[in-house]
Amino acid sequence: MNALTELAGGLQSLHLLRPNLLWALLAIVPAAVLWQLRRRAADVWRQSVDAHLLPTLLVSGSRRGWLGFVLAALAYALAVLAMTGPSWRQTERPVYHSSMPLVVALDLSSSITANDLPPSRLLQARAKLATLLRKRAGGEVALLVYAGESFTVAPLTEDTANVALFLDALSPSVMPVDGKRADAAIDAATQLLLQAGFKQGDILLVSDSADRAAGSSARLARSRGFSVSALGVGSTRGAAYRTTTGEIAQTKLDEGSLRDLAGQGGGRYARITADDADLRALGVLDPAQQPLADEAAESTGGKTWLDEGYWLLLPVMLLALLAFRRRTVVAVLALVCVLPLAQPAHAADGTLWQRADQVQQQRLDAGVQAYRKGDFAAAQKAFENVPTDEGLYNLGNALARQGQYDQAIAAYDRALKQHPDQPDAIANRAAVEAARKRQQQNNKDGKGKDGKGQSGDQKQSGQNGSGQNQSGQNKQNDPKPGQDGQGKQDAQGKQDGKDQPPTQAPQDAASQNQQSKNGQGEQSKQDAAPQSADAKAQQQADAAQRQKMQQAMAQAGDKSADANGKQAAAATANETPEQREQRQAVDAWLRRVPDDPGSLLRTKFRLEHERRQRDGR
Repeated sequence: MNALTELAGGLQSLHLLRPNLLWALLAIVPAAVLWQLRRRAADVWRQSVDAHLLPTLLVSGSRRGWLGFVLAALAYALAVLAMTGPSWRQTERPVYHSSMPLVVALDLSSSITANDLPPSRLLQARAKLATLLRKRAGGEVALLVYAGESFTVAPLTEDTANVALFLDALSPSVMPVDGKRADAAIDAATQLLLQAGFKQGDILLVSDSADRAAGSSARLARSRGFSVSALGVGSTRGAAYRTTTGEIAQTKLDEGSLRDLAGQGGGRYARITADDADLRALGVLDPAQQPLADEAAESTGGKTWLDEGYWLLLPVMLLALLAFRRRTVVAVLALVCVLPLAQPAHAADGTLWQRADQVQQQRLDAGVQAYRKGDFAAAQKAFENVPTDEGLYNLGNALARQGQYDQAIAAYDRALKQHPDQPDAIANRAAVEAARKRQQQNNKDGKGKDGKGQSGDQKQSGQNGSGQNQSGQNKQNDPKPGQDGQGKQDAQGKQDGKDQPPTQAPQDAASQNQQSKNGQGEQSKQDAAPQSADAKAQQQADAAQRQKMQQAMAQAGDKSADANGKQAAAATANETPEQREQRQAVDAWLRRVPDDPGSLLRTKFRLEHERRQRDGR
């Protein structure tokens, strides 16, 4: 019943992609007339023998002639139908990804703290960059910031999520020198694109104004194949802001200078808006090279019809083969006898439309995707059907993540037999072998022993609790599909915290922490300028924006958090009281670390500024 329903649905959706080619079928009629005329003219017997005697002399000759013409006409008709493109199925249209790189230069001078765009220009600019990184379709992205100098926050990368991690730390406080050197930012962006080997690219300047020097740099960038666009941040009425020296200054959006900059750089200008209309006007979200393809995708709902005409080529080829055989019946019988002798093809040996290496690569990609999602069982099933050294190596990684150490070692041995000099397989095999020995030793010692027994359990829980035995020991030899730097750091942090318990009591630690806070407060009073009401308002706005971004990141990672939470709950359920006490002490220490996301960038930029001063730049 289901087959009949599918057949009826297919017949209803059957149509031709190129129906105009059906006019070619009309050529059969004149061909038949011409064939008949030539056949009669070539028949010499009709000129010498009476018509009523021809059926007796020419036995079945006319039928044989007509049969050949009918077969030829049938093959021609099938070929024409194949070219018309019969279709009854749809598939997803491939999404076009732009390969054009983009370098964003954000103005972090003190004027970015003006509040003519509530809550501030800075928060509006950071939110706009977050939208750009989230919605941009393909292409590498880099992030620069500038004030009195230009600094690289993130180099060119296709991982926009990695670039977005730095947005929360961007503020004028991380810049060592105040100013508005847009020309330095454009020059740095140009050098960044040239060093990456790009001959074309886009540079986006996010600021409220630009000077003549910036225009000269934009012309130079354009001469090298890079376009410079500008996104205006601010309002024409302007607002007051406080400089780094404590003075009050006035600033407003200078759209004229930004338009001139975009014109000299061969780019576009747009003023910041509440939606993404400004980014679309700048052309940094969707590729401008495929407007017709985008319109076609929208009209068809992102799907395209599959051309099934190639199925009709099979009978055409059979008819063409029969045309070269005089005894067609013998050829048909031979074909019927040979077909049942065909051996069934296995997927590992390739399919009708894919080679064996393509099938293996497809399975390898499926296993990699499952591994990255944390579905190690599905990854194991996929890697088991890839008998190459890379497939066996990844199979060992998937088995090790599930705690199946013996099978993982066997998979590594098979991979090393095919490729003995594979360093990742050698290192991971040693790590899994060590984890298996610790597991065996812990099973012998039991939970009743203290000292070495607890240390072994702690190490085992840090490396085997969720099947991540390799994260703590291999820095560069983690499994290829799921390389996760954060997982390595977490594993190392847990081991260090458990093997080295705090040496102070909680009260002593609290008093020492209070003293460190007091010392830091005095040092900050000596180094930092007095904060005004505007600065406090800016900090409150930053905190609100940071909270919103954290909530969005938390919602996006609900699924992974649930999976990790289940693993963590399973690990803590088997903890001993001593292990639980040590873990709580480590967590307490970690909570005392001050949350200053801009400290790393501030230190990096300061060191770079000092190095430039020593070099005389």
